[in-house]
Amino acid sequence: MTEVTNTGAAWLSREEMDSARERLPILYVDAVPVRVDVHGTVIAVGLLLRIGEDGQVKRALVSGRVLYHERVRSALLRHLEKDLGPLALPRVPTSPQPFTIAEYFPTPGVTPFHDPRQHAVSLAYIVPVEGDCAPQQDALELTWFSPLEVREPTVLAELANGQSTLLLQALAHVGV
Repeated sequence: MTEVTNTGAAWLSREEMDSARERLPILYVDAVPVRVDVHGTVIAVGLLLRIGEDGQVKRALVSGRVLYHERVRSALLRHLEKDLGPLALPRVPTSPQPFTIAEYFPTPGVTPFHDPRQHAVSLAYIVPVEGDCAPQQDALELTWFSPLEVREPTVLAELANGQSTLLLQALAHVGV
């Protein structure tokens, strides 16, 4: 019999998570951090630099799982703080609305989004950030790109698992 420990965060063991990933779609949030001017126009897009599970250095959006019994807004705030630091000051509305839903499949080619570990459904948000950002945990750095720079093929090629498609959808959603 497996011992059950109440951690308050509802974490699963590595084995339990692997088992769940083989059987169920997992809910995630993706966040595109942006800087906006006084008129609300996006003037910069923040991309993280990470070392992936395959050892390659890639750019990434803020992303992570929604925990059991956690509100989506709380998950967004938790992942933004985890990746951008506690002084990032993200502006997440009380009832956030995703700009799209991305479906990540373990089989390449089903959608533009791929996650070899699992079938994941991600609610994607554009989040204005007003404070000082300092990459945390597994993020090596955060780079701010202008909306034109972030569309360059060399930058888009640095994003993994279809996140370049998600980034372009975000830019189209805000009209830049």
